[in-house]
Amino acid sequence: MFNPEIETLPHAKLRALQNERLRNVLERVYENVPFYRRMFDEQGLKPHHIKGVDDLEELPFTRKQHLREGYPFGLFAVPQSEIVRLHASSGTTGKPTIVGYTRHDLGVFAEVVARSMAAAGARPGMIFHNAYGYGLFTGGLGLHYGGERLGVTVVPVSGGMTERQVTLIRDLKPQVIACTPSYAQTLAEALTEAGVAPEETSLKYAILGAEPWTEAIRRDVEAGLGVKATNIYGLSEIIGPGVSNEDVHEQDGAYIWEDHFYPEIVHPETGERLPEGEAGVLVLTTLTKEALPLIRYWTGDITTLTREVGPSGRTHARMGMIRGRSDDMLIIRGVNLYPTQIEEILADFPEVALHYQLALSRPHTLDELELRLELTQEAFHHLGCDLTREESAQVVREVCRRVQGRIKDTVGITARVTLLAPGTAPRSAGGKLRRIVDERSLS
Repeated sequence: MFNPEIETLPHAKLRALQNERLRNVLERVYENVPFYRRMFDEQGLKPHHIKGVDDLEELPFTRKQHLREGYPFGLFAVPQSEIVRLHASSGTTGKPTIVGYTRHDLGVFAEVVARSMAAAGARPGMIFHNAYGYGLFTGGLGLHYGGERLGVTVVPVSGGMTERQVTLIRDLKPQVIACTPSYAQTLAEALTEAGVAPEETSLKYAILGAEPWTEAIRRDVEAGLGVKATNIYGLSEIIGPGVSNEDVHEQDGAYIWEDHFYPEIVHPETGERLPEGEAGVLVLTTLTKEALPLIRYWTGDITTLTREVGPSGRTHARMGMIRGRSDDMLIIRGVNLYPTQIEEILADFPEVALHYQLALSRPHTLDELELRLELTQEAFHHLGCDLTREESAQVVREVCRRVQGRIKDTVGITARVTLLAPGTAPRSAGGKLRRIVDERSLS
């Protein structure tokens, strides 16, 4: 552990620390952020009415639209002169979300990332290949300074230029790598094409995040890179990566660093708190942020929460893998679907690789779903070399039928399944991979 005293803090002491920090942050936002002052006044509340985290339910949620409405600095709680760094979201659905950091915030950022990296297996003196993008995206710089705080040797590769990534992995021999799960798959393929077998790389640990992924992807990455992979979670509005991370020896839920971020799980529609273990929207309250403190921030990420002490002895709450985003959920003829459900299904079919795309269309009056997925190299070779054209066509039809049947039985959706040749499905070039394409406007 990077900070064992805090990471194993008894629940009662952890709760007392959270309550004290929450009271302080509520006083600060009421004093310095007009948005939160209005929110309290509209509820007929003052900060002192909220005694601790158990009372947070009395307050409404903060949503991304509120940050956009306050663009660029409307929700900041400190003067601009105290801001030492700015980051931003991608802004793909509107204006970007601007987030700021004081020197204290950057110290917290480095601390929680260092904890996360230590939980993932990184140790001082190791070489760390950082393939998260640098720039306005928080991933690259977040992992960079957290790595330096931990004491690893940071290689600031950033994303993209896969051939160069392979060269640096072969030459510098890093033990730790961080990137998106989809780009880890891309790197695994590139290393294989370069003649480097998984057991021949120096890599031991992979810290993967920034997009939802599944146990099937974990197994694929671990086999392809010869690593133990853990999930790192974060979002720029809260701080960036390092809100939580799995323990490499457990791989059973990511520890949320609760001395800095208080988590709740709420119902996606009613907003009511859900019992431990039930899936819902993750809501986070920052307890120590100075520049952009957020109260009950609606992340939109669907997950579960447990506060059972983990095998490592850490007492902080653990969150499950992100199943998807409440605002990215597909609704096909009244049935809800997350891409992660497709990944779990495909893991049972050895003929297909975990490279796929979901395409929505509306050829008539109803939405239709097409699953485009790749055959593995072995299956493709078998079709082309060992079978006649008619036999190959029959095998393809049978694979499509079986995948389609499993989707229907598991999710309740009829999807058209199209098999692609190896290497033809979209790949990550270093950032987040777009799994869903909406072709309804083109139909």
